[in-house]
Amino acid sequence: MSELSCYEQLGVSENASFEEIQEARTRMSALHSGDRKQVDLIEAAYDEILMQRLRQRQEGKIKVPERIRFAEREVRTMPTAPPTPTKEAPAWLQGFLDTPSRSDIVWPAGGFFALSLLSLLQPASAPLALALGVGVGLYFLNRKEKKFGRALAITVVALLGGLLIGAPLASWLTSLGVLFPADGLAASFAFFVLWLVSSFLR
Repeated sequence: MSELSCYEQLGVSENASFEEIQEARTRMSALHSGDRKQVDLIEAAYDEILMQRLRQRQEGKIKVPERIRFAEREVRTMPTAPPTPTKEAPAWLQGFLDTPSRSDIVWPAGGFFALSLLSLLQPASAPLALALGVGVGLYFLNRKEKKFGRALAITVVALLGGLLIGAPLASWLTSLGVLFPADGLAASFAFFVLWLVSSFLR
């Protein structure tokens, strides 16, 4: 069977793609399904074309796409795992918390640290240091939201909460032999609470 008659038998051109040749074989076989001799001729033509294409490929006359010739070179990306959901604070809590900048943390910390040192080293000045601490906390809270009444209420609550927790803690520490006076330690704890509130609360 000559090269031309193979292609003519299937009704395709010589430069037909492999898919076109397969489709022609299927179509022609279905068309002549009642004629066994014709179906055999179609199968023989199909086999002959495949053999010719194989020889041409071996001789380098047919260019095979790189992805077919070197399938192992393809980089197969592994499926990535879905991102793990991050636990976020409840919406009502996010409304109260702030994400301060570095300066919004450092400046209040410096002020409250200085007042804490003053109350620890000069216990008699602890009430004055607490009054100054209220002013510092009020300033930094009011600067965020510009709501003076709210800032004042939060500052007073933070001061009272810090003193209520700090006073028993300070007396316990002094009973253990800490050198600083109880009033100064209680004030220092109140300053710490004021710093947390003024830095991280809206």
